[in-house]
Amino acid sequence: MTPNEKAKILSEALPYIKKFTKKIMVIKYGGNAMVDEKLKHSFAKDVVLLKLVGMNPIIVHGGGPQINQSLDAIGKKGKFHNGMRVTDKQTMDVVYDVLNSINLEIVKLIKESGGEASSLSHKKSLGFIKSKKLIIHDTVLGQNKVDLGYVGEIESIDKKFIDDFIANKSIPVIAPIGLGDEGQIYNINADVVAGKIAEITSSEKLVLMTNTKGVLDKNKKLITGLVADEIDSLIKSGILSGGMLPKIQSAVHAAKSKVNSVHIIDGRVEHALLLEILTDQGVGTLIKSH
Repeated sequence: MTPNEKAKILSEALPYIKKFTKKIMVIKYGGNAMVDEKLKHSFAKDVVLLKLVGMNPIIVHGGGPQINQSLDAIGKKGKFHNGMRVTDKQTMDVVYDVLNSINLEIVKLIKESGGEASSLSHKKSLGFIKSKKLIIHDTVLGQNKVDLGYVGEIESIDKKFIDDFIANKSIPVIAPIGLGDEGQIYNINADVVAGKIAEITSSEKLVLMTNTKGVLDKNKKLITGLVADEIDSLIKSGILSGGMLPKIQSAVHAAKSKVNSVHIIDGRVEHALLLEILTDQGVGTLIKSH
């Protein structure tokens, strides 16, 4: 690429930088981008760049592959129900340790890339996400209640806690763990946490990084744009299922709330975040409320 071509790309980003300055971008970080060394470093650089040009990224991370690997190491098989991890006491201990380790690694990568970041995974800071045990009903299996163990649902999130980090020019890095009334920690789906944080902060964008191109149709082709009503029919027809369900449901809920746009993007693409936010190209599915 010639210097002129590089300069052209930078100038094309200017309108997006002007439009999104001081805006909050909630980014759910997951999939291959979290395990591939090259992708990990490019993600950290992308986030630092967004912060340096005036945006306010908030990172919520998952840890599915790493958790599965740790469970395999102790001879325990991970179980899922509609994309939610069944979490007994032993699994919860593994989940907490793995998520805490990932959280600190993300903070370290951001700092090495020239940014400032703060870990929100230690028990002393977990209280900003208040949660309770998630009780779900499965009409498909005909069960009144399905016990997922130490899986939580969000009761409330302390917005001021997040605002303070942003005011101090630090990038919050949030593990999807909540704290119950009696001090019990709960595993919460990272897409759900990211969606809720995007809602309470009136985020400009919610970006969900995943291991697919985005939302795919029945022929496995990328759907570049969707509205909420279309998603309902995709779920009913079975095209959207499994691990995509919490992701898409969080996306729809956020789009119907105060979040301007929701993007499900391919985290396997290097610099996917910059492509989605600072260019016309995009690398995934854009979801709007209508």
